[in-house]
Amino acid sequence: MKVTKIDSANATIEATIVQDEINKSVEKIAKQLSKTAKIDGFRKGKVPVSAVKKQYGEKLVEDAEGDVLKAILADALKEMDVDNSKLIGEPKVTKWEKTDEKIDVEIKIALRPEISIDDYSKAIPDVKLKKVTKKAVTERVQELAKAQAPFIDVDEDRALVDGDTAKLNFEGSVDGVVFEGGTAEDFSLTLGSKQFIPGFEDQVVGMKKDEEKVIKVTFPAEYGGKELAGKDAEFKVKINSIQTKEKVTMNAELAKKMLPGQDDATMEQLNDKVEEQLATESKGEVYGDLKAKLLDNLVNHFNFDLPEFVVEQEIDLELNKKAQSMSEDEIKDLRENPTKVDELRETFRADASRSVKATFIIDALAAKENIVVNEQEVMQTLYMEALQTGQDPQAIYTQYKDSGYLPAVQMSMVEDRLLTKILDTKVEAK
Repeated sequence: MKVTKIDSANATIEATIVQDEINKSVEKIAKQLSKTAKIDGFRKGKVPVSAVKKQYGEKLVEDAEGDVLKAILADALKEMDVDNSKLIGEPKVTKWEKTDEKIDVEIKIALRPEISIDDYSKAIPDVKLKKVTKKAVTERVQELAKAQAPFIDVDEDRALVDGDTAKLNFEGSVDGVVFEGGTAEDFSLTLGSKQFIPGFEDQVVGMKKDEEKVIKVTFPAEYGGKELAGKDAEFKVKINSIQTKEKVTMNAELAKKMLPGQDDATMEQLNDKVEEQLATESKGEVYGDLKAKLLDNLVNHFNFDLPEFVVEQEIDLELNKKAQSMSEDEIKDLRENPTKVDELRETFRADASRSVKATFIIDALAAKENIVVNEQEVMQTLYMEALQTGQDPQAIYTQYKDSGYLPAVQMSMVEDRLLTKILDTKVEAK
């Protein structure tokens, strides 16, 4: 056996298995199996080894070869003084030349990279957070309060303005023919919501109660209904009433309403809460840009060997993504020209290597910082996202689980927490 350690993350094992080793392993497995095998004509535990060999011939040879390969791998790891836990993925048999007398094999193995966690403070970009102003707090409180305020009818004789809600009847037609879904009565339309196709709301602005008008618009070319896409249309519109949001009074009653469960809530407490939310939002925006820069800096800072097969797997993933966007002719061309496939794969190598490197860095730093995300937290995150998009939370979670995507979500959450913690240290140091 010859063991060649290419670098700290890759090694090659070359060995020759003589037929006698296979035969001995077959004999050992057959003897063990004879104690439990069920073969017609023999009592359990009394099955002759010869009968077991006859019944399971090829399977015994395959199992014996597998056992010999495991022994070779164990001896190689011992020679390299590497623990089995350092292995990444399954060893890859790159050569298997079999004759009647022997088998020449070559096995490639990947080892977890050795990353020295040194001082990487220079890799952390400067963090400058914006201070939340009193004006921003007041505007947000007013915005939130207005969103909860009830609508009231406008009694004065005035025209509709942006922000008003018009109660209206409308009837839409194309070439004089009323189309399906184009008619409604007493429909509530908040001006500025962009609920209707472009141009409609603009022409409602300025109308008064009981006023009637024909509004002319053109459906967008990308409109969902193909029969209407790109068509000119007319809407007969009548305003039934005008509504606006009730004016908000900034007092303790508002604070109690917006801070449920706090019967003694004050405007000061509400302002503090809103200021905290704005600070969190601002921090999220700043960190959103800095996290990518930080990760890129960390990749450039740390230097270590990468497991070849992990990089190759990442390249394969990118190649498959690319193939999904290619035409049938392009894919056919690749199938007929293996050289082009190799050339295309190489275009992904640099990015794939950086991606794999980043993953190992995150893994090492997360372990050092004791950052852990359990499955319950992953489930809660997926549930919340599903609820926010109106999807079935359990169905989404099951879909991710069955597709094998949960580890990727978990790793993404670990990465986000780690980068946030690292950036926080820069803020605290200022």
